Amino acid sequence: MSDGSSDRAARRSSRRRAKAGQPPLTASAPQTPTPATPPQATPPQATPVETPVEPPASRTFWTYLNRPFAIGFFLALGGLAAFALGTAIADLVTIWIYIAFALFAALGLDPIVRRLERAGVGRAWSIVIVYFAFALALVAVLWLVIPTVVRQIAQFITDLPAMITDFQRTDFYLWIRDQFGDQVPALLAEVQRFLTDPGNIAAIGGGVLQVGASIAATLSGLIIVIVLSLYFLATLPQMKQAFYRLAPARNRPLVAELTEEITGSVGGYLGGMVILAFFNSVITFILYSVLGLPFPLLLAVISFVITIIPLVGTVLFWGIGTGIALFANPLSALIFAASYLVYMQLEAYVLTPRVMNKTISVPGALVVIGALVGGTLMGLLGALVAIPVTASILLLIKKVFIPKQDAKV
Repeated sequence: MSDGSSDRAARRSSRRRAKAGQPPLTASAPQTPTPATPPQATPPQATPVETPVEPPASRTFWTYLNRPFAIGFFLALGGLAAFALGTAIADLVTIWIYIAFALFAALGLDPIVRRLERAGVGRAWSIVIVYFAFALALVAVLWLVIPTVVRQIAQFITDLPAMITDFQRTDFYLWIRDQFGDQVPALLAEVQRFLTDPGNIAAIGGGVLQVGASIAATLSGLIIVIVLSLYFLATLPQMKQAFYRLAPARNRPLVAELTEEITGSVGGYLGGMVILAFFNSVITFILYSVLGLPFPLLLAVISFVITIIPLVGTVLFWGIGTGIALFANPLSALIFAASYLVYMQLEAYVLTPRVMNKTISVPGALVVIGALVGGTLMGLLGALVAIPVTASILLLIKKVFIPKQDAKV
């Protein structure tokens, strides 16, 4: 009974679920309980990094100016410091020139000192011998040249009217007057009046006091240069070693090689220029004396001073010497111009290669450009050091820059 009643109850429940739209209940097999798995540890998740938002490019600079007053103050202070430093360097330009002259003099005398050292003389005694010989030569030149030069300058001023009168009687002057008219006699009269007036000569130098001050400053500067060059020459090896230690240890052999080559070439160049200038002065003195031209010793001194300027000095003196000789005798001036031109070719192709064999060769165009730039920036000193500086730059390019470029494949 119980089973039949339970079946009827189950059928009634199925019909009610069917009417309600629910699925009928089905008997399910007993399920085997699954063993519980232990909870696994979840790996820690990385904290996301927030990327800062960059401000627009137009506002990047001003965004970080949190203290504009302080920044403006420090910028102004830096500008004033730079201006003060530039002013100090400009005020010390005379000292820099003395130092440069002394350093180049030391480099020029160093080959002679090294030659004495190779002969077995100590460096200290070598320097003493070189400077003693230099002092004797300087005193002898001043003792022989200065009185004669002063006398010939006075004679030149005295004889200038007679020289102009003799020049006016030449055929060359007549040809110039026919070509340019009566302006030529008036121009010669003005030149004669100007040169024969001592006041005009003093006015060129800024007055008598200014001329005296210039002479005193020149003598004091010469003494300073001699003393500095003595110290530089005595401590030149130590100066080089200190300079080498400023470079990294791996680069010191290359720095030492370049420094020795540059200083050796500069010393050889300066010594060679002095020798060539001496040859020029000797040739000038011989030509003026043989041709009977006036003031041979004065022109020899002028030749030495001018021809020590590289490249352009010889050509410049050729024009000066020919022009002065033209006032005395046009035929002698022509002979002097032709003879000196022959010597210029001899100097360029025979003397210069022999004297300058230890220096660095520099292309002619760079020589002219360097001399012009150096003379414009620093006057005579710039013209003198233009070729050594240019040669040093070429050596650095050849030994440092070009190998680096060749290594880039």
